[in-house]
Parts: sequence; C-alpha cells; structure tokens
Amino acid sequence: MSSPSFFSPYRHGFVRVATAVPKVKLADPAANAQSVLALVRQAHDAGVAVLVLPELGLTGYTVDDLLQQDVLLDAVEAAIAILAQESKTLSPLFVVGAPLRDAGRLYNTAVAIQGGRVRAVVPKSFLPNYREFYERRWFTPGSGVVGRTLDLAGQAVPFGTDVLLRNLGDTAFTVGIEICEDVWTPAPPSTAQAMAGAEILLNLSASNITIGKSETRRLLCASQSARTISAYVYSAAGAGESSTDLAWDGHVDIHEMGNLLAQSPRFSTGAVMAVADVDVARLRQERMRVGSFGDSTTLSPPEAPFRIVPLDFAPPAGDLALVRPIERFPFTPSDPAKLAENCYEAYNIQVQGLARRVEATGSKSLVIGVSGGLDSTHALIVAAKAMDQLGRPRSDIRAYTLPGFATSEGTKSNAWKLMTAMGVTAEELDIRPAAQQMLADLGHPFAKGEPVYDVTFENVQAGLRTDYLFRLANHHKGMVVGTGDLSELALGWCTYGVGDQMSHYNPNSGVPKTLIQHLIRFVAASGDVDAATSDLLEDILATEISPELVPGEEVQATESFVGPYALQDFNLYYLTRYGMAPSKIAFLAWTAWRDATAGAWPAGIPESARRAYDLPEIKRWLALFLKRFFANQFKRSAMPNGPKISSGGALSPRGDWRMPSDATADAWLAELDAGLPA
Repeated sequence: MSSPSFFSPYRHGFVRVATAVPKVKLADPAANAQSVLALVRQAHDAGVAVLVLPELGLTGYTVDDLLQQDVLLDAVEAAIAILAQESKTLSPLFVVGAPLRDAGRLYNTAVAIQGGRVRAVVPKSFLPNYREFYERRWFTPGSGVVGRTLDLAGQAVPFGTDVLLRNLGDTAFTVGIEICEDVWTPAPPSTAQAMAGAEILLNLSASNITIGKSETRRLLCASQSARTISAYVYSAAGAGESSTDLAWDGHVDIHEMGNLLAQSPRFSTGAVMAVADVDVARLRQERMRVGSFGDSTTLSPPEAPFRIVPLDFAPPAGDLALVRPIERFPFTPSDPAKLAENCYEAYNIQVQGLARRVEATGSKSLVIGVSGGLDSTHALIVAAKAMDQLGRPRSDIRAYTLPGFATSEGTKSNAWKLMTAMGVTAEELDIRPAAQQMLADLGHPFAKGEPVYDVTFENVQAGLRTDYLFRLANHHKGMVVGTGDLSELALGWCTYGVGDQMSHYNPNSGVPKTLIQHLIRFVAASGDVDAATSDLLEDILATEISPELVPGEEVQATESFVGPYALQDFNLYYLTRYGMAPSKIAFLAWTAWRDATAGAWPAGIPESARRAYDLPEIKRWLALFLKRFFANQFKRSAMPNGPKISSGGALSPRGDWRMPSDATADAWLAELDAGLPA
C-alpha cells in the first residue's frame, strides 16, 4: 500500500477523529442503529479514523427500568449485529454505547466496531448513584472485569476494562475507552490507558445539562488530555432523550494536550458531529521528552496487563485538507484576548527578570544601545519599567545612540525621540572615527576609499558598539542590557562576543521577532505612555527591519538575508518545541500560509504584511533556517542570562536547549528534500 499524499494529514502523523450525537429514538435500537450508520458513513466520507458516540446510544440513556426488559436487550444485540454487517465497507473505528448482559449481570458498555467486526467491548467502571443518577439500580460496575470475552454478533469479543485498540503500519495509533462518570473520578481509567500507550482517549457520556455544567465537563476533558498527554474525544447525549426530569445538550468536543481543537453547538434538535485531526506523532514526542510521564508508568501499574486488539484502518488515498486550527504565528495567537494576555505576561516576565538582576547585582546604572529599531526600543521600554518597579529614577538608565556608516536619519531621530520620551539619560556616541581607524589598522579597502562592505566592515561597527557599551558600563558602575531577540539567536543573525549576542543580561533573549512588535503595541496602548510616545512607537513599528551597517540608497533589509521572520519563527517553534521533521513543518506552514485570505490574523499586522507563501518558498526558507540554525549553535552556547518567555521554548544552554556546536543539518536537509513533492 502506498503512503498517503504529502497533502494528507495522515502522511505527517495526524489521525482524524470525530465525535457525534445522533438524534436518539428511545427504546428503539434498530432505529438508533440506522442513525449511527448514517453518521459512520458521514465520517467515512470525511476520512475519519475514529468516531465516538454517546453512552447507551443504542437505547437512549433515559429508558430507566426498560433496561431490565429482555425485549430491549435482545434488540440491542440484534442492532449491534446489524452495525457490524452494514459497516464492512466503512473505514472508521466507531464506538457506540449499549447495555449488554454477561453471566447474569447487566453492564453499561462501549462497543467498538471496525471493518465489519465487533472488535471489543469495554464496561463502565464507575456507576453514579447520587442526585439524579440511579445506575446501580440496573448495572454492575465494570471495574475489575478483565481478561473476559463476550459472545456478540456471532463472535467471541474481548470484554473488559483491560482492552486497548491499536492500528499499526504507517497510520499507527492506540485507542482507550472510558464512559462518562469514569472521567469524574480521582483516578480515571483513561489515565492507566494512556500510560499503557493509548494516545486517543474516548469518552461516551450521557451527562445531562445544568447551569455551568458544560464548563466543568470541558475543564475535565481538557485537564485529562493535558495530564495524560493525549487527545480526549468526548460525546454526550442530546436530542431525543427524555425531558421528564432532566435536559440534554449534546455536548461534543475534542481536546489535545489541554487545547480545544473542535466542538459543536449544544442544544441541537438533530444530529451533530465535530471533526479534528489530532497530532499523534506530537503526543508521542511529548511523552518521550516529559520524563515524569514515563516515570508514572512504573509507579502506577494497571490492575491487569492490557490486551491489545488490532485494527486494520487504512487512510483514504489522495489529498486531504488538514482539519485543525494552525496559527500563522505560533508565538502570537490571532485571538485578541489571548494575544493581550500573552503580551501582558511576556512584558511582565521581562520586567521582573531585569528588575531582579539589577537588585541582585546592585548595579548603579543600566547601559543600553538604542538604534531606533524594534529590539532596542522594546528593551529600553522594559528597562524603564524595571526601574519604575524598583523605585529607581529612570535617569539611572544611560541610553546611547551609536550612529555608524549607514545609520539613517529616520532611525537616529526615532532613537533620540524615544530616549527623551522615556526620561532616561541620553547621549550620542559616533563610532565612525573609531571604526575608520580600526579598518585602517586592519588594512581594509574601505579605509582607502573603496566601497567594500563585507562582513569585516559590518562587524567592526557591531563590535565597536558593544565594546563602547561595556566600557561605559564599567565607567558608570552599571551593566549592559542586551537587545537581541530569540529569532536572531536561532538564525545566528548576531555578531559573536562583541555584537548583539553579548550583554550582561538580555530581557529579549526569549522573545521572537514576531512577538516583539505586539509587545510594543501592547505598551503603546497600555496607558503607560503618553499619546506622543504611542505615535512614536507606531512609527518605529512601521520601519523596515535592518542592521543599517552598509551604506547605500537601498535599505539593507534583514529578511532578504535570513528569510521572513514570520516563516522563520514558525520553523523555530515547531523544530525546537516539538522536534518535528522538516517535511511536517513545511506541511503545517503550507496549511497556515498558503492563502492570505483564510483564517484570522493577529491584530495590528498591517495589510501589506498579510501575504501568502507557496510550498517552494516555504521549502527554500526552511532549508536556510536549518543551515543557519545548526551552523550558529556556538553563539547560543555562550549567550548571556535572560528569562524564558514562551512555552514555545528558549535557546539558553542552561534552559531549554542543549546541542553540540559541531552538529550538521545534513540529515534534516535530506529529510526535507525527500519528504516534499518534486
């Protein structure tokens, strides 16, 4: 069998799951089986691998004492046989709720069917018998039911709480099943299932609705998916259930590692379905790197070894659009409320970190170079706020603009306006005479009047700026505040030792370039600065990013050398945070960036920056990212202190990232070439 297309999520470790609620017909298993089949066919057509439906969905949850009628229970078994027979040509594993008899007892069960066969039956472990629930009146708890089989639909079916379902091959995944109340307990069965390898956890529920209960259910599902590093797929009873004493909202949602991927409107009068692609490969990666998850498997062994029931799901051929939200900017969410919250936290982490370092060192001053660009602007804002927090005068910040051979009047003017607006001690120190002398001492052609603007020419200027700042810090009993950001560190776009790679403390070291602009906007709108300063910050935001080291009429645009920061921050996030293969990163980038009109953009991104990237562009800049990332590890190995800002990671050798400086990108580049279509 050939591998899925590059343009299919199944090629990249995703598994499509769905949760659905049919409109139930109380005490009519035959009719309910047909409603279930309609949803299974819909899921099949959508390329779904796993579908979960509500608890006791073949009878309805609210049939009460009818559960003890043989007519109904016989009809349930007949309906299951029909489901198995009619689903022979349908791909998904689907799990339906049914009351089933065994050895003179009645169990509330989940019946797993795939490829025309009943694969397994899992009983409910914990039966609620409080307030509106009376399940012990009818059912026997499934806890302790292990190693058994059940005669069902003409076959002996694995029956017990010790069952996991596993698909092998290119689309490998493992499914665990629990029912409603199970997840409300202190030790849900799904915890043991996850520790035994289940990445996709299903919950068949019939939880009724009362005010505020839906939020509690969502919190339970989200927290269980985060705690077990899994996808948690939940389906609750809805339309058609009895309204005698209760109401039902048809709550369905899908969480992955605490994040909500999909949900459907509640209180529907008909059938509903929610679909999402869960990243099973990412779940395995995260479990591998979170050592405490592995430790838990040895400290909390299950009551009995799990039986593994094989599946034979094969993904559909051809292209398949990813059904999953992918942010264009993983460090800056498009949701305005979430972005504002992230900016608030990031800004205050930076301020707190710098304030603590000033307090610990007893520095008499902070020394900072201000270029009029994004990074130094934000670093100066952070420094000012840190001094405010410490009750120190802002005049203790000694800010310098250090014009070189290519410094524009616009950026120098903005630097002066900013320093004045911040109320710091501001000075200008022209580095050109010293740079001219150094270039002459080196015998560089520029000193003889030749227009040679090579790396030596650039780094003489970058190095002199840092040298002056450190000596000024000595002179004023202070420390140098760094300005370089996380994106520059990742790409090696910083001059080692005597450039923006070096400082006494760098509050920007964990902040990617795509977040810095939003932090500046956050400050501009915070009320901490006056209207004139806010306008100035907007002007700085509109300035093209440039090191301003090479003279000439054309601006020395950084992104023409290192690639668009929008893409490079995307690559950085998925490579370092999740260890994804380059071909998968390219697929995600293509999904997020191929259509500029699709999806939401973070507030403040100008229309001119809202562009699309095709796959060849994505591949070209990703290849450059890999080369630069590997080649410049030596700079990160010697980086100064600075706070981690984002869960996306940091590159400090004392924190998130440890890597030899001598590693090569060859294997990653080869995977990129082999993994993308020609």
